[in-house]
Amino acid sequence: MKKIWLAGGCFWGVEAYFQQLKGVAGTKVGYGQGHIENPTYQQVCSGKTGHTEVCEVTYQEEVLSLRKLLEHFFRIIDPVTLNRQGPDLGTQYRSGIYYADKVEKECILEFIKEQQVFHSEPIVVEVEPVKNFYLAEAYHQDYLQKTPNGYCHVDLMLAKAEEKKI
Repeated sequence: MKKIWLAGGCFWGVEAYFQQLKGVAGTKVGYGQGHIENPTYQQVCSGKTGHTEVCEVTYQEEVLSLRKLLEHFFRIIDPVTLNRQGPDLGTQYRSGIYYADKVEKECILEFIKEQQVFHSEPIVVEVEPVKNFYLAEAYHQDYLQKTPNGYCHVDLMLAKAEEKKI
């Protein structure tokens, strides 16, 4: 199993999207890349902790390659908008890809370089080693499964459409 940490606006939609994909073994939502330990949702929303809302994705690389996972991620984010996804605005909603080993870094950077040709503005997705990841409060975990009509900026049907192609 491999892990990658993805920030793409509100973590509820990112988690719900990736939970639908074949090869994803598990997801958790939390706060990453900040400078205080175990922040609360309220602290992260203040914009003073440096954290972003992150979805930890555990996946089977032999079923879902890192490249394919990144294709899915870019399907649900706007990679050229800084500190915003959909109506979610603030540094906690910045987009990012956080990795655990240097081999992943090279794959991620190559993928972003390839994607840049599709955009007239620079891609602003952070690419960094995962610095930290703290689980979000229990009510945030699997939020859209618990709250089927809950808020989501991600078009979850994109995952279902992709599954039909496979």
